[in-house]
Amino acid sequence: MRPVVEPGPELTRAQLQRYSRHILLGPIGRDGQRRLLHARVAVVGAGGLGAPVIQYLAAAGIGRLTVIDDDVVEASNLQRQVIHSQATLGRPKATSAAEAASSLNPDVTVTARQVRLEQANATELLGGHDLVIDGTDNFPTRYLISDVCAELGLPVVWGSILRFDAQVSVFWAGEAAEPQVTLRDLFPHPPDEGTTPSCGEAGVLGAMCGQVGSVMATEAIKLLTGAGQTLLGRILVLDALTQRWREIPLQPPAAPRDERSRGAFAADPPPKARIVEDPPAEVPAIDVLELQRRLAARDRSGPSTVLIDVREAPEREIAVIPGAVHVPLEEILRAPAAAIGHVLDEAERDEAERTKAERDEAGHDGPPEVLVHCRSGQRSARAVVALRAAGIPAVTVTGGILAWGEQIDPTLARY
Repeated sequence: MRPVVEPGPELTRAQLQRYSRHILLGPIGRDGQRRLLHARVAVVGAGGLGAPVIQYLAAAGIGRLTVIDDDVVEASNLQRQVIHSQATLGRPKATSAAEAASSLNPDVTVTARQVRLEQANATELLGGHDLVIDGTDNFPTRYLISDVCAELGLPVVWGSILRFDAQVSVFWAGEAAEPQVTLRDLFPHPPDEGTTPSCGEAGVLGAMCGQVGSVMATEAIKLLTGAGQTLLGRILVLDALTQRWREIPLQPPAAPRDERSRGAFAADPPPKARIVEDPPAEVPAIDVLELQRRLAARDRSGPSTVLIDVREAPEREIAVIPGAVHVPLEEILRAPAAAIGHVLDEAERDEAERTKAERDEAGHDGPPEVLVHCRSGQRSARAVVALRAAGIPAVTVTGGILAWGEQIDPTLARY
């Protein structure tokens, strides 16, 4: 394979000593290390995958590293994002990661870009590099990176991780690539919003980020130096529970490249998810302040409100809103009326036992109202759409338990 980068200046005596273990490797050698020191690599995302990638690339002597991330370090990151520490909580991830990488290796110039990659700035941020690492965690940004790099002719080392599963590959539509493949050849279209869980909803095994990030760093080094055979045209898939890797071939379809590339991504990625995520306009919603008022009225005068929690059971081990009844989203989507039928039956029995004065005090006279919450508002909105289609006038709680923790009960753990 032809190296992506030309060799830089001759190595100093100190560099010969620092990188001696690379120099001893025939496929890398002295010239390969000179290529690494001459390379310019952009890492998008300083989280679970970006953390080990940045550390190993800095240790390997990548000449210039650019770390792109607009997030800040939170306590829930530290379980897997090992480049950050307790001391960097609340600091920008890009800055925290850049400082850690600089402390590893003075040969490396690290630039922190605390900015969200978007359609308007992607070419400026990624251009001028030899290779891009995609360590992001959302589909719009992944597609944007792949599409922009296809236009720029840059190789992309891509990884994806969730729960105990991971995938790694190399995408490259440059002239030197054979085959020429992009993310759209693996997944032609992104999934509908809200249909795939995030790590914050589904969880991720922290140590596995190190496994996958190390593979991604290895692929980057091979591309830059020309060593070995990369994952271009292959998808490496990991099942950490059985500790098995398997390989899936990836070949581009016959459609011309320009019909499969950036034109399909017409709009900017959505803004970064906030704690409060607005549901679709057609979904009736209340905020957590109104939820608190209704729950307080219920507590005073008896249940006229049913609060449904559609999260997964492990999420309830971290934080719950008192009085919420657990009905997973999957059950509601499969059979809405049956899923919450027992909850409504119990609420209606309780409602029938209340006096008119109690109903007046609660501000509600009629069938129990159904309020639905999740972690941030997306899954509850989907549940409400399904329930209303089944004739149940449900309402979503905007922002979910994250907003409840921020505005009502700050003692709740965030995740």
